[in-house]
Amino acid sequence: MKQITNPLLVLLLSAGLLLSNTTWAAEIPWATPEEVGMSSERLERINTTIQRHIDAGDIQGAVTAVARRGKLVHFETHGLMDEQNNRPMQADSIFIMMSSSKPVLGVAAMMMIEEGLIRPEDPVSMYIPEFADMQVAVLKQPVDENISPRQVDRDNLPEHRLVPAHREITIHDLLTHTSGLGTGGLGSSLQTPTSFPLPADRTLESEMARYASGALDFQPGDRWAYSGLVGLDVVARIIEIVSGQAFDEFIKERIFNPLDMNNTWFNVPQEYRDRRVVIRDRDMSPFFDNTTNYFSASAGLNSTAEDYLKFEQMLVNGGELFGNRLLSPRSIRMMGTDQAAGLYNGIGRIQDGLGFGYTVYVTQDPIAAGARRSAGAFGWMGAFGTRTWTDPEEELTGVLFLQQPHGRTQQDFENAVQQAIID
Repeated sequence: MKQITNPLLVLLLSAGLLLSNTTWAAEIPWATPEEVGMSSERLERINTTIQRHIDAGDIQGAVTAVARRGKLVHFETHGLMDEQNNRPMQADSIFIMMSSSKPVLGVAAMMMIEEGLIRPEDPVSMYIPEFADMQVAVLKQPVDENISPRQVDRDNLPEHRLVPAHREITIHDLLTHTSGLGTGGLGSSLQTPTSFPLPADRTLESEMARYASGALDFQPGDRWAYSGLVGLDVVARIIEIVSGQAFDEFIKERIFNPLDMNNTWFNVPQEYRDRRVVIRDRDMSPFFDNTTNYFSASAGLNSTAEDYLKFEQMLVNGGELFGNRLLSPRSIRMMGTDQAAGLYNGIGRIQDGLGFGYTVYVTQDPIAAGARRSAGAFGWMGAFGTRTWTDPEEELTGVLFLQQPHGRTQQDFENAVQQAIID
């Protein structure tokens, strides 16, 4: 993200002789914070708070980025990407995204909805017949009530029975985590288990029958429960079917290339693997060394803070970046508006004032939510600590890349960003 200073190159660019936008990396332009209504002094608090958490041992390092009104005002590296070898964090360090992969699937699904190739209300079985006639796992007693327990002990499952689903699960259910498929309850325990990441011979296509072989954890649309590794992968398979492309090819062609996200992959190329953050106290060899053909929309991507900032900037711009329109502003609003009928109230802890759109949670009432975001802001996070959001009201995007899921660091970062807005 360096400014071009070579006089000859500047002359060639200004003369219009280098016409291709693909030859040189497209970048979000820099501005001083004051130009876009933020305080330089207050933005410096991001560095202070991140360093405090590094010193406390909460995290090993981070990359942080903030953009407002289309201009980049903060991009910093902190701490170490590899503690054992004392390697400092790099601007292009590669992070395991885990569930921060999910909003990319949300954009891909909105593209297919815009083009009329799928509809949110479509039954999943319309595309994958194995999902017809699903059943719901409920307790065996009482026989006159179909009780779907919210939590189960997988090593000591209660006696249960199966009842027919009241209706088929839909694409809308999967995008909002209201389907009951793969949400960790009684029905999920009846599915053939497997490890993650999946072996190299598995694909989205090969896994659909297994996902449909279990039962639902509750009646579709009755509650919100997180489908961490299943529901959105089913949507990715539907996208493969209707687009005629493998999911990794689809998002590369339709999302990553237009946004110049050249450092985002399912399989990190060998020549770039030395840029991956080495997570302390974890054996990351399954993620580092194994090549996958299972392109998990739920948790499969690797990326950099700069790449994901571009993705978020496209969202806050209403679907456009670098002259490339991926979605209409109305589709972005649809994605970032509560679609879960008020069923969502937080993940990991009860939290009021939130809604859930398509693959992202939405701040509806910042006071009730205790959020450091405006009403209408939306985003998501990953299990290893990545957290990003788009705030349309403030025309702001925030990116925090960690590889330790430390809640206080995440909250303090968001607080520092919000308090730096002065106009």
